[in-house]
Amino acid sequence: MGPNPFLGVIYHWIGGFASATNFIPFRGIKRWSWEIYWLIQGFAAWIVAPVLLASIFVPNLTGVLHTAYQQNPSSFHFAILWGILWGVGGLTFGLAIRYLGIALGYSIALGLCTAFGTLIPPIYSGEMSSILHERSGLVILAGVAVCLIAVAVNGAAGFAKEREITVEDLAESGEVDYNIGKGLAVAVFAGIMSSFFAFGLKAGAPIAEVARTELLAHQRLDLWQNLPVLIVVLWGGFLTNFIWSVILIIKNQSYKQFLGEPGMNPMRATHASGYTMVDFDPLDPSTYDRLSPRTLVFNYFSAALAGVIWYFQFFFYSMGQTKMGKYDFSSWTLHMASIILFATLWGLALKEWRGTSARTKMLVALGLALLIGSTIIVGYGNYLKAGETTRAAASLILRPTTLLP
Repeated sequence: MGPNPFLGVIYHWIGGFASATNFIPFRGIKRWSWEIYWLIQGFAAWIVAPVLLASIFVPNLTGVLHTAYQQNPSSFHFAILWGILWGVGGLTFGLAIRYLGIALGYSIALGLCTAFGTLIPPIYSGEMSSILHERSGLVILAGVAVCLIAVAVNGAAGFAKEREITVEDLAESGEVDYNIGKGLAVAVFAGIMSSFFAFGLKAGAPIAEVARTELLAHQRLDLWQNLPVLIVVLWGGFLTNFIWSVILIIKNQSYKQFLGEPGMNPMRATHASGYTMVDFDPLDPSTYDRLSPRTLVFNYFSAALAGVIWYFQFFFYSMGQTKMGKYDFSSWTLHMASIILFATLWGLALKEWRGTSARTKMLVALGLALLIGSTIIVGYGNYLKAGETTRAAASLILRPTTLLP
């Protein structure tokens, strides 16, 4: 099957929807602390789902990983290292959502991730000086500038929200820990660290080559060649999150919650009226001194579901990227724009901006428009870059050669 850009766009938007949706199951979890369900979703997202889906679509997965390690062990080591650094970004991204809510958290954190993800690779590789002398590079940098302006606008909206919204409205939207100062600090750090995921995929390219050879040998689509790479990179990401979650579990002595002792879910929505405590419903026996077996199973299921939904963003992104053909330059643009858009829609559905003024809502709309506009500008810059590369290659081929005497 050849390229199909229309199908590629569909895959990208499904992936974006999955990314924007993965925090929703957390809201249904009853009386579990953050570190408990974060660890469970991480195990599902970064250990179980990658191995399970790669086993289904990549023949002889164990043999592929073994061969790739024998041929190039450094590809594993560096993929895991970058995954560890990215895991810090994933961990702090979760905290950004906790402190800022879904709509604002996604827009600010992903906006910064877009900016840093665009700038860090050329700075790291020493290509920034050449980028400044290319039309495509200047367009991409303009897109990054627009992105940073959008983040500033969203930050202004966040500060306005903090002044205007009531405690009751925050509780109803599941934002009991809303804190614009902490959220912005965490979002900046998350944006920087999350950009290292691309380095992990690049380091794991030799693994993908071995997987591609195995897929073609079994007459399978090379569409799935990056799935084994995701396994290795996400090992590193899980390690970071596992260590931090265990530290919190020991510090807060929340380990008994695995067996039913109640805690408090900071992302769970509650009724805004009366004196009902967050995450506690006097009409629901499952929120008393001990969780019922049914509630405990539901909590495990919800946390694991969040993890699986998270993994599907990369599953569909890799499929969409393969199908875009010559429009592959737009893949990252489509992915980021769709995540931000769906996260904003979730924020509206969950009434995260309820109680704010018309001016604040206008700032949110302006910030969203600028973010989507910035991804389009960056995508156009990538399109120009692809054209410049093609023309440069053609000039080398057509350039006459002089034979030495």
